[in-house]
Amino acid sequence: MTEARQLRVAIAADRCQGHNRCCLVAPELFEADDEGNARVRGDGSVPAGLEAKAKRAVANCPEHAVRLTGA
Repeated sequence: MTEARQLRVAIAADRCQGHNRCCLVAPELFEADDEGNARVRGDGSVPAGLEAKAKRAVANCPEHAVRLTGA
């Protein structure tokens, strides 16, 4: 039996332009900072049941700033 890998999201701050699409599609995982740029909530771990939202956030970032690891 193989061990399930923990999905994690991250944002490349140097790429984020503040479109905040990730915040709209996955508010459980992302929020806006004081300057209007997106940031990850918590430590970036994607809880069970939110995998599709995490993938949607990656797909909807026009700057390709949102990353998903562990997939």
